Amino acid sequence: MASHEQSYRAGETKGQTREKVGQTMENIKDKAQAAKDRASETAQSAKGTAQEKTGTAKDKTGGAAQATKDKTSGAAQATKDKTSGAAQATKEKAGGAAQATKEKASEMMESAKETAQAGQEKTGGMLQKTGEQVKSMAQGAADAVKHTFGMAETEEDPHATKNREL
Repeated sequence: MASHEQSYRAGETKGQTREKVGQTMENIKDKAQAAKDRASETAQSAKGTAQEKTGTAKDKTGGAAQATKDKTSGAAQATKDKTSGAAQATKEKAGGAAQATKEKASEMMESAKETAQAGQEKTGGMLQKTGEQVKSMAQGAADAVKHTFGMAETEEDPHATKNREL
């Protein structure tokens, strides 16, 4: 019974671990996507702002507007790169956590398997011993019945007679 329960618990733990890893990976993906979306929105907003300013500034001074556009675009790209780097680092960290969780689950499964195997071996030995005892008791009972009815074929019992009919 203990090995069945341990096996059940190990399976349950494995399922829970898989579910948690899946949830963690989904959360990380969602956060990375949200960071990417924010960076893209920031870049678009900066680009839109730069275009508006460029249009007005172009009328006044063409060179100053281009410089502003370049600076804003560079800042947007830097923000996008930084966000992308942060998302990648988060993704790698989550991957490491997932791998560690998988390894721990694997270790727990192996331990449960070994425990179940040891219990199975112990149970098998007990069943074999019990079977031999039952067989011996049955043979003793059969011999006793044979002796009682005088059907014993051994020379050990001097009172027993062969083929005695009742």
